[in-house]
Amino acid sequence: MVAAPVPPRPNPLAGLRRRARRAPRFTGPQLAVLAGGLLVNVGSFSVYPYLAVLLRERLGVGMAQVGVVLGAATLVQFASAPLTAALAERIGLKRSLVGALVLYSLGGGAFLAGAGSPALTVAGLLLVSAGGSLYSPAYRSYLVHGAGPEHRPRLVSAGNAAGNLGIALGPVVGALLVRHPATMFTVVTAVYVGVAVGHLFLPREQRTGDAPPVEPFRRMLHGLAVLPFLVTALSFYVHMQFYQYLSSYAQGRVATLLYGAAMMGYSLGLVLVQPLVARRVAAASYPRAMAVGFGCLGAGMVAFAGGTGVAVAAGVAAISVGSAVLFLKNDLEALAGSRRSATVVFGQQRLAVGAGSFLSGVLGGTAYGFFEDTAHLPVFWLVVAAQCVLLPPLVWVLGRRLRPGRATT
Repeated sequence: MVAAPVPPRPNPLAGLRRRARRAPRFTGPQLAVLAGGLLVNVGSFSVYPYLAVLLRERLGVGMAQVGVVLGAATLVQFASAPLTAALAERIGLKRSLVGALVLYSLGGGAFLAGAGSPALTVAGLLLVSAGGSLYSPAYRSYLVHGAGPEHRPRLVSAGNAAGNLGIALGPVVGALLVRHPATMFTVVTAVYVGVAVGHLFLPREQRTGDAPPVEPFRRMLHGLAVLPFLVTALSFYVHMQFYQYLSSYAQGRVATLLYGAAMMGYSLGLVLVQPLVARRVAAASYPRAMAVGFGCLGAGMVAFAGGTGVAVAAGVAAISVGSAVLFLKNDLEALAGSRRSATVVFGQQRLAVGAGSFLSGVLGGTAYGFFEDTAHLPVFWLVVAAQCVLLPPLVWVLGRRLRPGRATT
């Protein structure tokens, strides 16, 4: 007797993929918000690379005092993110976007008027930082609002790509205007005001019936997805050592033009790579994504130890790929692993970014100074590469032990 043919096993992802293909790529409001995220970062990052010089000139102080001011601004931007995310959850995403852009615009105006006033300059920096703290979770949450899990990888990666494209273009705009600060701040303020006016026409998001409950402010860290939080902090701890210290290391080793091209390539790499790999990253297990991401970061750090222009360019390319995988997967895992709203989740992730960046500044700066003083600076990158291998498994075990379930309660 001939055996009946065994029917093929249904693919559980096939239905999701068919629905994803039928859905519109982006809605009009999503495109408007993506354009806003691009323009906001073009404005902000046309100023950020030159802030240290600007503050030193306007405040008449040394770099140590400038570092304190920049550190306070970073603290405002990252440490307040869970609070601003909880605020956005209450007042609504559209209002938060517009409110953040009002803060941005006031900050740009303070920079413009503060040429002879150190107080106005510092106030402008803090206002822009506060605007960024409110804008980031609202921007990313607006993009994924009402979208099912099958659409989140595409929308999150698109939001990141728009932001990174702004980060890549901003320094170019700033380089053209840096010798004319008044013109620079006029342009930046005009950009902020223009985006704010555009956002006034966005439709207000509708609260869905299955939306998670709004928690009191004191519980803004309630529902924290512990493992993605820890992995995000580790990702930025490693990543920011590249971002903060490579420019100093490259001086005298790499042509300035080549270094600038490599760093622009890093941002453009994120813009191109994340959307291309979004579906694969979403389907991959967290350990596999971590292995690929931290593996690329480690390979990039090893390449930096070579100290040549080619080695630095290759290292930056590897780190661009690793960062694209890690940053996207961390956010997707946080969204999947928390019962809180997307707005609050993105605020919590923003806090993780700040924690990792702070550790990079404290621990990474100390290590960099040590190896610089001992004339063995390339070894610094090998130490960072070793951390890319040793720390992820430890963080994974710690995260699993701290939260054996799906999310904190």
